[in-house]
Amino acid sequence: MAGILSTTISGLLAYQKGLATASHNVANANTPGYSRQRVELATRTPQLYGSGFIGSGVQVTTVRRQYDEFLAVSLRESTSGYERLSAYTELARQVDDLLADPEAGVSPALARFFGALEDVAGDPSSVPARQVLLGEAENLTARMRDLDTRVAELEAQVNRRLETVVTEVNTLAESIARLNTEIIRLEGAAGGQPPNDLLDRRDELVRQLAERVAVTVARQDDGAYNVFIGKGQALVVGGQAATLKATPNAYDASRLEISIAAGASTVEVSPLISGGELGGLLDVRRDILDPARAALGRVAVALAERFNAQHREGMDLDGGLGGDFFKDYGTRTAAAHGDNTGSGVVRYEVKDVAALTTSDYLLSYDGSTYTLKRLSDGQTTTLTGFPASSVTVDGVEISLASGSIASGDRFLIRPTRGEAAAFEVALSDPRKVAAAAPVRTEAALANLGDVRAGLVEVQDPTDTALLDTVRIQFDATGAAFDVIDDTTSTVLASGVSYSDGMTLTYNGWTVKLTGTPQGGDRLYVRSNTGGVGDNFNALALNDLRTAGVLDSGASTFEAAYGAMVADAGTRTRQAELDRDARETMLRQAEAAVSAVSGVNLDEEAGRILQLQQAYQAAAKVVTVADAMFQTLLDAVRR
Repeated sequence: MAGILSTTISGLLAYQKGLATASHNVANANTPGYSRQRVELATRTPQLYGSGFIGSGVQVTTVRRQYDEFLAVSLRESTSGYERLSAYTELARQVDDLLADPEAGVSPALARFFGALEDVAGDPSSVPARQVLLGEAENLTARMRDLDTRVAELEAQVNRRLETVVTEVNTLAESIARLNTEIIRLEGAAGGQPPNDLLDRRDELVRQLAERVAVTVARQDDGAYNVFIGKGQALVVGGQAATLKATPNAYDASRLEISIAAGASTVEVSPLISGGELGGLLDVRRDILDPARAALGRVAVALAERFNAQHREGMDLDGGLGGDFFKDYGTRTAAAHGDNTGSGVVRYEVKDVAALTTSDYLLSYDGSTYTLKRLSDGQTTTLTGFPASSVTVDGVEISLASGSIASGDRFLIRPTRGEAAAFEVALSDPRKVAAAAPVRTEAALANLGDVRAGLVEVQDPTDTALLDTVRIQFDATGAAFDVIDDTTSTVLASGVSYSDGMTLTYNGWTVKLTGTPQGGDRLYVRSNTGGVGDNFNALALNDLRTAGVLDSGASTFEAAYGAMVADAGTRTRQAELDRDARETMLRQAEAAVSAVSGVNLDEEAGRILQLQQAYQAAAKVVTVADAMFQTLLDAVRR
């Protein structure tokens, strides 16, 4: 009789725990990260009687959550990928809208500037036309500076978000470490039985961590999670959590990087971070913001350098040689690494805009060799002769301005990034616009032939003899000529054989001779004094609009800007497509996890009914056993 009661009571207790667990599931049906739980039952050891083994009831072996590690990993990876692309797309879209805006972009301002220059070429003596040109130049430079400022503001936004996300990551890491400690304690106290609710809470924190940064989890034998980020950097090990920090860049304090601190050491890990919002912020800064500022700066530097060079070859309304139209960028100082031990100051200057790229460069010294690394593609160049003499790479001249460079010292050279912020107009007086050529050519009225000299180009506006009067005097046969500087009475060349279409270069100018000379014919190259109606240099300046200036002569200013806009647009669109695809994958991963771990209220209701019936049946057995026992007692009393 006692066996019947014991067996029945075991069932009552098991079904009671089953009902409690089902009730717990229903109560947590909407709890984030909760995994439904199941009571696992097993038969108790049977008792041997003479006629065989008789069962002794049921026992609860454990309460186990319905959890699939493979699905959980898939959900974390999908979450991390989606959050990365979501953060990336958000900022990339802002840059794309900014650059491609027909009102705010550079292309309309550039077109209006060259349109005003064309008007000056049409009426070079018009001061109002020149004033309009300066106004459009101011609008162009303001537009370039504004774009650079707005992209820089997005970089500042990235900095702020990096700080926020780093704080969130640290909070989550500390919480995971504390749960590790508690889980280890409880599993030890319970003889290895899993504290399911704590396990769910920890998995949910890991999933939230994956929203911020890609993570890898390794489960230890004691039940603790070791959590790694990046390329294996330990964030949580057992009950200890490392600390992420947003630290200033070694070359630029306004730019934040991600570092990880464990104990007394702090290591920058920005290049190793991937996935999550943190990875998306770093990626969009590297792939969109930095290239956009560099490409914008390259257009600004190239326009200033080439326009100034041509403007210096002209003459203004007052007869003076042209100066800089835009502010000259000149020589700039490279950023020294914060750990440099030497006193060296490195400077650089753009010498050839056609060879100029949008990349940054890293100059390093290992104690014997100076190496320049192009950061856009990793190409390295050994700087032979540096620092005793300057070297030029990709159109950028690099030199040691002062001090000495120690072994291990590094310098960051940024020829273009951020340079649009310094793009300014140097002229304020419209009369100083150098629309005319500084020299003009003319043929003597007494010439018998039709030989002519056409000005091709001013080669060196700094030549002190540029404005001297030079006479080209043909001999009696017209087959040869002398070149004489009448201002200084210097014979520059004599007996030069003539050929139709030949060019001459003296005193900083180049002319082209055409036609058929006769004996004694004379041509003159002289100062263009009073040439207010000359538009030679204005036309040459306007030709820069369609000239191949960048990319080894393959790209115009507008084409280079258009390529920048197209690149930003392409990257943004691709990121949007990838994000949408990732979102689909994320929803599928969530559905897969929910199918295994989610609480189905209809299913739980059915299970509760089943357990209730089983409990009632067991209770009925108790009633029967009680009646049987009472019958025995009554029989004994008789």
